[in-house]
Amino acid sequence: MSKKILLGMSGGVDSSVAALLLQKQGYEVTGMTMRLRPDEYMCSSQNGGCCSLDDIDDARRVCYRLGIEHLVMNFTQEFERDVIDPFAKEYQAGRTPNPCINCNRYLKFEEMLRRAKQLGFDAVATGHYAIVRQNEAGRWLLYRSPAGKDQSYALYSLTQEQLAHTLFPIGELEKPEVRRLAQEAELPVAKKPDSQEICFVEDKDYAGFIRRYTGKELPEGDFVDAQGNVLGRHKGITHYTVGQRKGLGISFPQPMYVTAIDAEYNRIILGPEGSQYAKELVAGDLNWIAFDEPPTELLVQAKVRYQAMPAQARVVPDAEGQVRVIFDEPQRAVTPGQAVVFYQENLVVGGGTILK
Repeated sequence: MSKKILLGMSGGVDSSVAALLLQKQGYEVTGMTMRLRPDEYMCSSQNGGCCSLDDIDDARRVCYRLGIEHLVMNFTQEFERDVIDPFAKEYQAGRTPNPCINCNRYLKFEEMLRRAKQLGFDAVATGHYAIVRQNEAGRWLLYRSPAGKDQSYALYSLTQEQLAHTLFPIGELEKPEVRRLAQEAELPVAKKPDSQEICFVEDKDYAGFIRRYTGKELPEGDFVDAQGNVLGRHKGITHYTVGQRKGLGISFPQPMYVTAIDAEYNRIILGPEGSQYAKELVAGDLNWIAFDEPPTELLVQAKVRYQAMPAQARVVPDAEGQVRVIFDEPQRAVTPGQAVVFYQENLVVGGGTILK
């Protein structure tokens, strides 16, 4: 009897080709699109992001083309609780969260897997570019994809239980090959562009979204230098992120960068060229994919942003369950709230949230 797979389908080409490949491999595939956005955030896909009404329709059309069942499941309450609300709270606290990581962690691989088991499916699958393998000792491991669109950074929080029941059918393919397969199969999304934005925030207006969501207008405050000298006025801390240079709304004789956000005193700390780099960081809320127990000191290549290049670093655990990450070379825009993910070659060792 073939295994039953519940495939998360976003309406894009990646998850559509994942459905095609699973079907060719003999799995019994059911496509499932998560309805994530509450009604007030639903819109057409022309407005950017993913998980829109148009995307649900695209996923349905792909499933019809492949002759497989398509389900739409309502996860709007979970999405607001686990993604939107923490996003707003983190920004208000002066941190810059990555909502896509929370969506993967709590929705796509926790809630989706839970519902899949309830419905009698053997595993879940998605169109992520990453690789899951089991080693000789029986431990499930996550590897970066050889493709240019590797997405393992956003998957570092997966548990052993989740990895054991997850398939990434396109994990070893390059994007042009995925599109070629979609065109050959005459899938209606073969030429659909990739979504680029946070799905519930239009036009990258994070501050505007947080103002509308919370009903609060965060007050203006001071720009200060590292010594606390006032340099000017900022328009509210949700408008800024560490490493930012453009859009400060104030001019200086030299380039100035956001080096820290002090939410307690409503201050944005600015510094000159060079101050946007940090030699080390502290991270918490750790997940170690490659180890049963938190490791002792180890050498890794660490990524501090999705688009960042992995950098040589030393990870030193402390008594509080956190780690210091000390880089061989200073890293640009190390941002509290973002993830730091640890690699050893192609293996995802683990990762956590940057605290400071």
